[in-house]
Amino acid sequence: MYANTGYLCGEDIDEEKTDIPLAVVSCGNYRLRTMSFLKTVRPRGRKDYQIMYVAAGNVYYTEGVHQHTAPAGSLILFPPGLPQNYIYYREEQTEVYWVHFTGSRAGYAAEEVFGDVNAVHVLPAGISSEYPYLYLQMIHELQMKKPYFEEMLELHLRELLTLAKRYRAEALGADWRMKKEVEAAVRYFNEHYSEPVNISEYAKSQNMSTCWLIRCFRQYTGMPPLQYLTKIRTAKAASLLESTNYNVGEIGAVVGYENPLYFSRIFKKQTGYSPAAYRRRCLEKLTSSGDTP
Repeated sequence: MYANTGYLCGEDIDEEKTDIPLAVVSCGNYRLRTMSFLKTVRPRGRKDYQIMYVAAGNVYYTEGVHQHTAPAGSLILFPPGLPQNYIYYREEQTEVYWVHFTGSRAGYAAEEVFGDVNAVHVLPAGISSEYPYLYLQMIHELQMKKPYFEEMLELHLRELLTLAKRYRAEALGADWRMKKEVEAAVRYFNEHYSEPVNISEYAKSQNMSTCWLIRCFRQYTGMPPLQYLTKIRTAKAASLLESTNYNVGEIGAVVGYENPLYFSRIFKKQTGYSPAAYRRRCLEKLTSSGDTP
């Protein structure tokens, strides 16, 4: 196994410090070469905080009877006092970086990034060379112990935590934008379903690419925009078939289909019935229930 590690006291000492705000006590980088797997089990956890970065492969950790997967690009928080049980495998070429830290402000620093510090928490942080770089800087400071190395360790740790916060904020911002764009598209389709709607032209009018709109729309609604628009038109047509005496061609035109044959084909594909058959079926239900159409 390849291991590059550094320790504050020359060895792996597990302790809680409250006399200083933030202290890095150990840091390392592991990569399996000959061992088929590496498993860590700490039934009582540790007294300090641990943040592990999965640079490649997967880390599998267990909480109670449930096993979870932290893929490459994840930051894993192991808070103090909680059982630790995780494993990773050589065949997946897993590489991890880890840091243990403590101090009177350690919990607050972890909470700013992960939110919940009362359970093992995984934060998607992205695959970036910046995380390994900061871990390696901390390892180097622990190994060399140059003047003011403890201050440098705190700076590198804070930079690591800030980098994770930035990534989370950017990801949340992107999610917020996607959600707003999809909500706007849904409103537009519901208000303009009776008009000719071109998805590419709509995307262009909103200063977004067609591919981006389709991807975001599918993510939030479970279907692409054109399928959603078709479902709106079909539902409106079904309602008109049930409640009006408009002929099939008129109803097709009302919901945005000028060609009656095309409208009939789309309607049957969506409902399993042609418009005429759907209307007869509705009338039969009304008759059998004793209601008058």
